Amino acid sequence: MVPPDLYTAAELAEVRAYHQPYYTYAACDAVVWPLVAVLAARYLTKPLFRASERLAAALGRRLAGVRSVPVLRAFPAVLDRLWNGPGWGAALIFALAYFQLFLILDLPRGIYFGFIREHAYGMSTESAASFAWDAVKGNLLTVAAVSALTLGLFGLARRLRAWWRIMAVVASVVMIGSAALDPYRARVYFDQEPLPQGELRDRISALMAKADIDFRDVLVDKTSAKTVRLQAYFAGTGPTRTINLNDSLLAGLTTDEILAAVGHEAGHVGEPRWPARLGSAAALLLFLLAVERLFRAAAARRWFEITERADVRTLPLIMLLFDLSSMVIGPLSGAASRARESAADRYAVRLTGNPEAFRSMLVKAARTNKMDPEPPRWYVLKGVSHPPVGERLEAVMSARPKD
Repeated sequence: MVPPDLYTAAELAEVRAYHQPYYTYAACDAVVWPLVAVLAARYLTKPLFRASERLAAALGRRLAGVRSVPVLRAFPAVLDRLWNGPGWGAALIFALAYFQLFLILDLPRGIYFGFIREHAYGMSTESAASFAWDAVKGNLLTVAAVSALTLGLFGLARRLRAWWRIMAVVASVVMIGSAALDPYRARVYFDQEPLPQGELRDRISALMAKADIDFRDVLVDKTSAKTVRLQAYFAGTGPTRTINLNDSLLAGLTTDEILAAVGHEAGHVGEPRWPARLGSAAALLLFLLAVERLFRAAAARRWFEITERADVRTLPLIMLLFDLSSMVIGPLSGAASRARESAADRYAVRLTGNPEAFRSMLVKAARTNKMDPEPPRWYVLKGVSHPPVGERLEAVMSARPKD
């Protein structure tokens, strides 16, 4: 049921029109992208790898003089040892070209949903140049991640039979440690500044003292130059934890409503971490074990002209396996995430003692961010991370603190 004070009939129609293409895309996505991945693996792997070998050889000839410089000789020598022989150049070119192919295929969708449609519905304030520059920065991060993945995963697998055990441990530690870097990631796309001293900062500090949550700073993300959306989140962990509020939220909400939003995010701080971490580590271990089986099968059956384990030409199959695994795990992780979000809503109401402010915060956030109060049930079950805002609003008043 749509709360009567959330949208007028015209606004509700606009919200549903805004979301409908997303639902259509989500319905097609489950079939189209796995099919594209299968076709790419079947028909592009061998020619793309041959082209990568030729390009790597040509670059090697061009850069032959570099190896004669003692300082510059160390880098390729280290990669040769990591790769357990030559061939890392062709493997790296192949992996980067494969991911770039999918980025190019996904580019029209990104432009339509991320720029054209956002401007058409008044959600974006970003210029075309800024949108393009953000896409370039995102692509550069992808290049760095793919390079590290290719050299690390395949290099380790070429040297050690039990690589998947080591990789699972290392990746699990990195995932836990990477949370400390969260406060710095937003700076790639947005300017930040500390929240000025004043009533709001004092009340946030008092609320966090009541919740027994330590934090390093309250930061303001300057997102209004790109989007009108309201956003609040906690970033980092322990000594790096920050409370991040975007400038649109500060301009659009009252102090009590901002505290309600901060209270919701504070509800996530005390969530049990180890069950999720152990579950993620177990899922990662099983996935890497499946990749090892894939390595063996590809070499034994000479798929794509592969003759040895851990050949980079298995990368398209690994990505297909990852996509299919995500489709299976998505509904489960989405259900767990929605349960955590509902618990955080209840926590915020208890912490602030102000269900009216929390409800008005949700209403304003829904109206500004054009949240659909009643998305299709299949879409929610597919893996949406938050309960529909209509359900959240209905649950707020029942979470009123008891006298």
